[in-house]
Parts: sequence; structure tokens; C-alpha cells
Amino acid sequence: MISASNKKAKNAFEELLSRENYLVTQANDLAKAFGNLSSLEHKVLDYCFSHVKVQDTKNIMYTDNLLNLMHHLGLTRSGDSYKRIADALRSLNLKTALYLRTIEPDGKRAILMTHLFDHVKVIEDSKFEFRFSQDVEPYIFQLKESFYSFKLSELAIVKSKYTLTLMKLWNAQGRGVWNPRNLPNATIEGSLEEWESWFLGSNDKGNLKQWPAGRFKQNVLMVALKELDRLYPNVMYDLLLIKEKRRVVGYRLTITPFKKHELGQIDVVLDRMENSNESDFV
Repeated sequence: MISASNKKAKNAFEELLSRENYLVTQANDLAKAFGNLSSLEHKVLDYCFSHVKVQDTKNIMYTDNLLNLMHHLGLTRSGDSYKRIADALRSLNLKTALYLRTIEPDGKRAILMTHLFDHVKVIEDSKFEFRFSQDVEPYIFQLKESFYSFKLSELAIVKSKYTLTLMKLWNAQGRGVWNPRNLPNATIEGSLEEWESWFLGSNDKGNLKQWPAGRFKQNVLMVALKELDRLYPNVMYDLLLIKEKRRVVGYRLTITPFKKHELGQIDVVLDRMENSNESDFV
């Protein structure tokens, strides 16, 4: 017979386990895990990820200079730029909590609560160093090798944090090095709550940020898709609204690259996507 206290503990565990948006179970989940970051924080994080090499060993300390990071971000060398970068590193340390679903040696399920970084240091001579958490390192190494890999120059020209997130979701499906001349097909599908967790993240209390479906579509998805359409015009984006009766409960985004000679055969109109309530095209 299960005691009342054990039953309550099991129910609490199941409730936590059901919050899939907080759980990392495979490498490409990291592409979805940081919706609460700003555009600058995303770019600083990508700069940190760029240091990872396939041959890297565990527990490696990475070092760099803030001047290099400022140059990459197109910032002028000034006290304000130093402060912005230092604040971004501090925010990354605070905002990158991760929940890893694990299995104990006896077969019991568990949730390990950890952080992306276990060490971030900024030194007065403008150097900085960082080390990823030992628990998260295997996911980072696998992500770098098998799921998505961008040139920093590709990410530096992106303005919106939502575009950065969508690019990572897109290429996590492609599972390879990002090549603008040979972009992968992708279909990204999820509930409204999943999409909001990928793009908006959680608040300071760990609760998922939730917007009305119309606001999320216009202020997040359309912003990202319009910028992608400008950066990569040889692509069609098909956004399907998943509904229960009249309520939007999710989205399915199909991304299909085209060769230049094929573009004349399709209609590429942003307005159709903005105004349609059923199947939207870019």
C-alpha cells in the first residue's frame, strides 16, 4: 500500500516531469531551452558555444578577451560596451538554469536541476573565462557536432532574438552545419505552450510566459519569419494554425528552400500569412 506522503511526492514529481518545456532529454533540446534570453545574450551565448571543438575534453576552461567579443558584436570599444558585455555574461549565468531528465542506477526516474555554466569570470584586464557544467557538457558536445553549427558571421547579422531562436530550431531539424547555399527542409510542430517556451521562456519564478495566440503570432512568429525572408529569400514558410474549434492550440511550421529558378513558380507574399486564419504562407 502506498502511503499518503509517498503518493503526494509521486504526484509532485509527475507534475514537474510533465513540464516538458523545462526538460532537456537530448542534445537538440538546448536549441529550445533559452527563450528568456535577450538578443544580445543569445549572441554572447553563441559566441561561447563557438569555442567548443569536437575534440574537446570534459571540464575544459575556455578563455577569451572582451575586445574580441565586442568586435564580433560590432560594438565600439568603450566603457558602456564593456558594461553591456559584462552584464550579458552575468545574465547568462543567472538565466540558463536547466532541468535534465535522468535515470538512477536502480531504474528510478529523476530530474537533475543544474545550470549551463558552473564558472564565469570577468577579469579587469578585459579577459574572461568560462566553463560549462559537467552535467551539461555531453549535450553541448553532441549539439555542436551533430545538430546545429553556425558561423558567427551568420548570427551576428540577425537582429531579433526570435529569429535566432527559429534559426536554431530550423537547423536542429537539419542536423548539420548551417549552409546558406544548401538550407535544410524542416517541419517544426508543437503546442502553443511549447512554442511560447521556446521563444519566450519563463519568468523569474520559473513560470512559463504566456501570450494570447494572436499576439504571439504577430509579435514573435511574424517578426522572425519576416527577418528570415529578408536574409534567405529563396525559402517558403508554411505556417499552419492547429485549432480546437476556434481556439489556436499550436502551430506547424514547414520550411521549404527553393532553387532560384523555382521561385518564379510560387507566390511569396507576407501579407497572406499575416491575415490568414487557417494556413499561412510566406
